[in-house]
Amino acid sequence: MPFSHHSHSGEFCGHAVNTLEEVVLHAIKLGMTTFCMTEHIPRSRQDFYPEEESKHDEASLAKLFDSYYTEARRLQKAYADQIQLFVGFESEWIRDSSVDQIRALRAKYDVDLFVGSVHHVHGIPIDYDTPHYHKARDVAGGKDEQLFADYFDLQYQMLQQLKPPVVGHFDLIRLKSDDPERSFKNWPDVWTKIERNLKFIAEYGGIVELNSSALRKGMSEPYPQVEICQTFLTMDGRFTFSDDSHGIDQVGANYKRVLDAIREAQIESVVYLVPQGFAGASEAVSGFSHVRWASFGVHDLDDHKFFA
Repeated sequence: MPFSHHSHSGEFCGHAVNTLEEVVLHAIKLGMTTFCMTEHIPRSRQDFYPEEESKHDEASLAKLFDSYYTEARRLQKAYADQIQLFVGFESEWIRDSSVDQIRALRAKYDVDLFVGSVHHVHGIPIDYDTPHYHKARDVAGGKDEQLFADYFDLQYQMLQQLKPPVVGHFDLIRLKSDDPERSFKNWPDVWTKIERNLKFIAEYGGIVELNSSALRKGMSEPYPQVEICQTFLTMDGRFTFSDDSHGIDQVGANYKRVLDAIREAQIESVVYLVPQGFAGASEAVSGFSHVRWASFGVHDLDDHKFFA
């Protein structure tokens, strides 16, 4: 401990900084024991982020991911005696055809895990900046409530099709909304969709990440909000830590505040990825036979220097 199951580097992500090796070395310096490398998947041109449009075409994005995979496997071996590294990706569920892209990627690359995420609604990135969020909201009818409902419906499609081992920033949709601290329960239709999605995750054995990036972006709670965590607990849902770092300054950032939210939600244990055969490995990882989940009691974190 500690660990992260979701990260990026400036070497392979246009809106991040630092090389992948610099990120790994910083995780080692901080005393992390498990760190997952999960760069974004290549996408079709219609789904490029603004910073990619002038720098890449579809072929160069695909080549960039291939270079990432090669480098990540090199680092995994090079630092095996200092940290448990895992190689994966963060999916991009944008439209129905996304499933074909992701399945092709999984067939080509033997990854250790992947993070299932939704960053777009109606084909528009909803966390990139406020103007893009407003554009997506306009398409949804002009109200946050309807856009939130559309987001969780799209997330449900992703969950059904992919069954990701780790579900990324579950309630990312609130980031650029008019009231990011709002209780979802104030919108019964949206809350029903949230409960449906959580139930499905619990049933197939997915893990919801406690993602600290919401805190560095100005929100008072990590993704997902405490009320969502409490509901997932009633379904015997399980959680892990992620920093969603985009450079060394964000590795492990705000984990002390994540621990505060964990205590408020009354989460008693979290899980982390380990190789098959690792001492203490217990739970199978959905869709992956060579890795397992191990459990860590939250009470054991109280005296850990990382959370001091």
